[in-house]
Order: sequence, then structure tokens, then C-alpha cells
Amino acid sequence: MQVGDVLRRKSTRIATVRMNETVAIAAQLLRTANISALVVKDVCRTEGNTAVGMFSERDVVRAIAEHGAAGVHRKVSEMISVQQLISCSSTDTLEHVRRLMNRHHIRHVPVIDDYTLVGVISIRDISRALDQDDAPQLHAAVA
Repeated sequence: MQVGDVLRRKSTRIATVRMNETVAIAAQLLRTANISALVVKDVCRTEGNTAVGMFSERDVVRAIAEHGAAGVHRKVSEMISVQQLISCSSTDTLEHVRRLMNRHHIRHVPVIDDYTLVGVISIRDISRALDQDDAPQLHAAVA
């Protein structure tokens, strides 16, 4: 099964935050959308609207743990690593992305095809898809 198979079953909306927004704004976006990660975009670069990282609930916790209440006033860009964006493509297998997540200790990966952000896949998406893929085999074994 490929990443694109999972994305076709999900909402097409991709939740994003600009890297110059505060942790407080990002936390509010997470809460409002009832999600656990946002794609961080750099809209100031000459390339335009570019994904540069991921911002998750863990980053909110880290900001507060490291900076106290003032952590909510930090910029998203201060809380993410923009040196290396870990991403995948819609043609990658779920197993490949699962190993990528394990290797980098992450739970969300932006999906980028031809330099365009097309979605986000989470470890929960992968687990759910693999469970559904195994379901017909389980039913056949029980019958």
C-alpha cells in the first residue's frame, strides 16, 4: 500500500502555520482543528510558499518546558529544525514511511510530490491503513 492510497481517504485540507507565528497561535490552530501537528511554511522565501518543517504538540510542550510561560511567545521557527525536512512522496510505501518515522522519532511526515505539498501522513494513518489491509485476511482465516 502506498501513501497516496491513504491520502485519498483523508480530508484534503492541510493544516499549516507560518514560521514567523508564535507558539500560542500554533497551539490554537492545533486545538481548533483538533489535530496534533501542523506543516510549517516559509512564505517569505523567494521560492514562495515552501514547507520547511513540522510543528507538533510536543513542540508546544518543549517551548513551555524550556522557556516557562514565555514559551508561548516564541516563534515557531525557533522550535523546529529547518535544516532537514523529513518528507515522503505519495508513491512511497507505508512500510518505508513507517521506518522513516521510527528512524527520526517523528509521528507526522509531509507528503511532497514535484515540490508541492499534497498532504500529511501520521503514524496513526499508517497503523489504521495496515489494520484495514489485514482485516480481510483475518476474516478469511476465521471463516
